[in-house]
Amino acid sequence: MAAVALARPEEPDGSFRRYLERLGALRSQPGAERSDGGRRTELHLLFDQLISESCGPAPAAAPSAQDVCALLVQACQLVHLDQEHLVSKLCQLIHHLLNRFQVMVDEQNLNFLLSYCISALKQCHSWTHVEILQALAALVYNNGPKCQKYLPDLLGKTGLLVQFSDSAQPDVELRRAAVRGMANLCLSVPGQPYLDESYRNACFQTFLSVLQSSKTSDVDDITFCMLLQNALKGIQSLLNGGKMKLMQTDQVGSLLAVLKKCMFHGLPGLSIEMPAALYPAPLPQYDKRSPPKHEQSEPAAFKQTGNRRKKSKGKQKKGELAEEGKEGLSDAGNESVLGAEMLKLHLGDVRSSPRAEPGTGAAPGAGRDPLSSRCTAWKRISSSESEYSDAEGGIQSKVRSYQANVRQGALACFLSTIKSIEKRVLYGYWSAFVPDAPGIGSPQSVSLMTIALKDPSPKTRACALQVLSAILEGSKQFLSVAEDASDHKRAFTPFSVTVASSVRELHRCLLLALVAESSSQTLTQIVKCLANLVSNAPYSRLKPGLLTRVWNQIKPYICHKDVNVRVSSLTLLGAIVSVQAPLPEVQLLLQQPSSAGLNNSGSATPHRGSCDSWRKGLPSEGGTPENPAGCTEPCWLLRLCVSIIVLPREDSCSDSDANLTLSSVYEPCPLRLESLQVLALLVKGYFSLAQSYFLELGEVACRCMEEMDPSIQLHGAKLLEELGTGVLQQYKPDSAVSPEQRVPLSRVVTFWTKMLNGPLPGILQNSPHATLQTSACDALSSILPEAFSSLQDDQQILCVTLLLGLNHSENPLVKAAAARALGVYVLFSCLRQDVMFVADTANAILNSLHDKSPNVRAKAAWSLGNLTDTLIINMETMGQRFQEEFSDLLLLKMLRSATEASKDRDKVKSNAVRALGNVLHFLQPYHVANPRFREAIEESLQALISTVQSEATMKVRWNACYALGNVFKNPALPLGEAPWTTQAYSALSSVVKSCKNFKVRIKSAMALSIPSRRECYGSTEQFRHIWAALVVALQKSEDTEDFLEFKYSASLRTQICQALLHLLSLARSTDLPLIWESIARDGDAIKSYVLQYLKSGAEENEAGTHTDSRERERVVKGAIEHLGGIEKQLGGKARGRVSVYLEDVLTNHANATELTEA
Repeated sequence: MAAVALARPEEPDGSFRRYLERLGALRSQPGAERSDGGRRTELHLLFDQLISESCGPAPAAAPSAQDVCALLVQACQLVHLDQEHLVSKLCQLIHHLLNRFQVMVDEQNLNFLLSYCISALKQCHSWTHVEILQALAALVYNNGPKCQKYLPDLLGKTGLLVQFSDSAQPDVELRRAAVRGMANLCLSVPGQPYLDESYRNACFQTFLSVLQSSKTSDVDDITFCMLLQNALKGIQSLLNGGKMKLMQTDQVGSLLAVLKKCMFHGLPGLSIEMPAALYPAPLPQYDKRSPPKHEQSEPAAFKQTGNRRKKSKGKQKKGELAEEGKEGLSDAGNESVLGAEMLKLHLGDVRSSPRAEPGTGAAPGAGRDPLSSRCTAWKRISSSESEYSDAEGGIQSKVRSYQANVRQGALACFLSTIKSIEKRVLYGYWSAFVPDAPGIGSPQSVSLMTIALKDPSPKTRACALQVLSAILEGSKQFLSVAEDASDHKRAFTPFSVTVASSVRELHRCLLLALVAESSSQTLTQIVKCLANLVSNAPYSRLKPGLLTRVWNQIKPYICHKDVNVRVSSLTLLGAIVSVQAPLPEVQLLLQQPSSAGLNNSGSATPHRGSCDSWRKGLPSEGGTPENPAGCTEPCWLLRLCVSIIVLPREDSCSDSDANLTLSSVYEPCPLRLESLQVLALLVKGYFSLAQSYFLELGEVACRCMEEMDPSIQLHGAKLLEELGTGVLQQYKPDSAVSPEQRVPLSRVVTFWTKMLNGPLPGILQNSPHATLQTSACDALSSILPEAFSSLQDDQQILCVTLLLGLNHSENPLVKAAAARALGVYVLFSCLRQDVMFVADTANAILNSLHDKSPNVRAKAAWSLGNLTDTLIINMETMGQRFQEEFSDLLLLKMLRSATEASKDRDKVKSNAVRALGNVLHFLQPYHVANPRFREAIEESLQALISTVQSEATMKVRWNACYALGNVFKNPALPLGEAPWTTQAYSALSSVVKSCKNFKVRIKSAMALSIPSRRECYGSTEQFRHIWAALVVALQKSEDTEDFLEFKYSASLRTQICQALLHLLSLARSTDLPLIWESIARDGDAIKSYVLQYLKSGAEENEAGTHTDSRERERVVKGAIEHLGGIEKQLGGKARGRVSVYLEDVLTNHANATELTEA
């Protein structure tokens, strides 16, 4: 028996070899010895046996691809094209064998077999063409790149497939086979060249004409459905594989029209007639409906949708899926395979739990009749409702199943279309696919939600929801125009109100579908679609109440039996707490008692019956938390997430993935991860609610970081970072939170003491997971500076030592996070005065600044900027002592490294120039005199000047102008004497006049107003050049091509006026003639701007400082006094009195003020 068992796998291969030998024997026999009739009979028998075996049970071991190809080639050599019955049977054999054994034909054999089929199509009678085309389709499947030389014969203007698929072709079976072959040719092979554009366009037009055609009475429903399916697959292949971009409006409109038509193909109770093309329009377009009976009212439809039966479950094997794709067969009972997008329900599905979809049965064998009935998808029509006999019922069931496959194919194709057109183009067709509230007396337009609510197939409903999700994804900008917060009583409806109406209708329909749905897979898609809608809708511009309804409806699904539904429900809750946070409506929802809204979603909603099923109790290690004002119970969502994360799972709550998580006492990992993410979003958006449980949430983060699962540890670290960031925001100087409402400092110190005594240091030191270490670094950098200074010395040293050590990590993610964290720490008041720490940090940052990773260099440059900010602060607060203690060698190293970094990419450069400005400001006279520094100073100044003049990003140039302003503050530098002075002033003067970005102009004007002595501006000619540039800049302060820049024009005028007055207050007698000449020419314009400057009153300028009217008047009076003194000395030599001009301006301002006050 053992011998027999061992030999069994070789039997199929052995029998296949015997067929090969029989063919070889027939080929070797001389024609004289055996009549043609005898050989023909034997070939018929041989082909019948092979076809029979290929249609039988699956063999234990399939024959090799080489043997299959060899057999087919030998058979073709034996069958002449005039033997048409044998040709037909041979083509059936090719079709069956290639599909059954998933054979990819090599190029040499493909050339022979394709040539044979093409010749057969040209020479044989039409009755053989269907079988030949089926064989050809099987040959070219996934072999498109190898068929290049045959494309003119197949897809040229007079190509065989083009002719047979023409709309004038009377034989629908023939047309279907040709379209299928064309669709298989359009399949792409990764790494291989795709069809030329001319062939792509020919195929696209053919598929489009097929989809636009109508079924005639002589064509049966199933054949027509298969024809449509093949065309849809062809278009999907063109869009996916060929990366075809739909650019022309008529092309997009025609495709969307046929897709909308096919989306509703055979949908019970609905029949629509679509125009040849859709056009971009803000309102729903006319689609003529001819329903066989009046539509049910909404409650009736609701009831019908809610009574969906459970479908049988099963699994499809990978090989069977591939076979089904290759065969092009419709999955008659269980909806067709839609490709990767439709099979992979992304957006957070549980990857570890592959589970059969509702209603999915086993895939068919390729040998079966493709029209065989395996229908289970239409069980909603019971036998008592059916008007057909069993045989008729079977046919009707089969037809409905194929119609469902067409709808799914259209939706899959639509999904590919969405990826092939720009979103701004897609949203022109929004009203054709997204529901809008129906007008008075008019029916609602058909949309994707019509399918989601009324289609009897759960898979089709899920497909429609996936398409709707894809449309909603990234729609924030489009939906941002929606507004209905105020009542619009006008003769027309504004577009903003139309979009708002559509958003409201989407909420209504999705919540209706949520309550009515029974399929877990489709339910998951509904919730994900809602999450996408919530993430993109502008609730601050809409009437409140939408989120409340979503919140109350989704609550019970947290306890659903299917873990994917529970995960997606948490995702939706996360979207609610993160959208435009903080929203007053969400704030109220978070403060609701735990039981609110649990039973508001109707009896059809599956949930655990009582409130006791909600887990209670937060970790109690931190003592009794204080409830926020107005809350009688803890925040429901916070309690829920914490209970899912830290409490053991309840036995009563089983889910479909229980078999995968029996080893764990906790809830399934995806559910815990989603809860952690929701908790982090809640802390981020509504910290005032979460802060009452500050220590308890810290304990949750600690427990997560102590676990073995790296993903749980990672999200625990992210929660810790959000908690730290929330406290930092509260303690910012400009925070709106009053000191008594902040988390007390003592509690923050306790919190971080627990963190540093917990798992955080261990993760930073020993974790093999770089992403986890990176998040832990980010968390450690979120510590409050005041809390850090209150930590024990050993804990402070631990933090600094960990970060300095991680700065030498080989992983770029970890190194970048450590470099950034050091840049945060160097600003701490308790550390920045420690010269040794600053020096160690500087060396670590300079090391990272030379890393090969651009991300590491960008973070290091940011930290270097912060470090140099510290140098300036210490110089101002500690004086010469710090400057003398800081290493000259290290300072020179910083100067050279920052100069080199200023030539790097823009993300590095923007902070490198900031650091250069600070270091050059920090230098002392003995540094400037030191020969070792002289060359480095010159190079760094040239780097700054060239950056100001460069075409770099505006942030880089903005920082470079700011840096030059910092340089001008250092009295030790020979400003006004050195050659680089002229270059610096010239660069700033050019930018202040002509830069497109007003913020760069503002910074350049600010830099030009910094030198405190006239000598710093150099010669009279240079002073004149600066003055003239500022006057031109003032006159151009409203000239901009970018409307967004216009809001900075007032700040720009203010800064330029301050710079001009500063120059006047420093002017020499030799400067006055040039100034008077400018005033004589442009005095009126200058006067109007200065008056506007004086009138503008208290406002914050771009530098962040306030100057009131009196301060501005004082500056003008100071300039008048200074100029008056000089003009008095000149006596009659002065051509004009600038001081008199300024006095006139001041008088006008005083008169205007008096009139205003009167």
